[in-house]
Amino acid sequence: MVDVSAKPETRRLAVAEGFVRMQPATVEIIERRQVAKGDVFTVAKVAGILAAKGTATLIPMCHPLLLTDVAVELEARPDGVFIRASVATVGRTGAEMEALTAVSVAALTVYDMCKAVDQTMVLGDIRLVHKEGGKSEVKR
Repeated sequence: MVDVSAKPETRRLAVAEGFVRMQPATVEIIERRQVAKGDVFTVAKVAGILAAKGTATLIPMCHPLLLTDVAVELEARPDGVFIRASVATVGRTGAEMEALTAVSVAALTVYDMCKAVDQTMVLGDIRLVHKEGGKSEVKR
């Protein structure tokens, strides 16, 4: 890990996005809540939040952060599911990894819950789209 003790504590925010491409029929099954494993959006949202909170246990050199807010949103689109996660903290290091982990695990959860219905799904476009606080900022 990198020593961040000399850095000032500031409010940090990170936003990440991703997409799970799938057949339109799979999107319809999700929207109708007919997936055998349950409500895909609710389970994926909870999974993403838990993943953000546990990022330091998954990424070896990642600092454990006291998160002040985690939000995971999923949106059905004609060709798949769009996922956005925002993570906030007050600390000496940013929350980018937590936001990216939240999106990744939410996407994996969508995949897991729908794999019996659609073997063509593709996870992708996972990226940081916004970061504020600290020395560098990202706005896409």
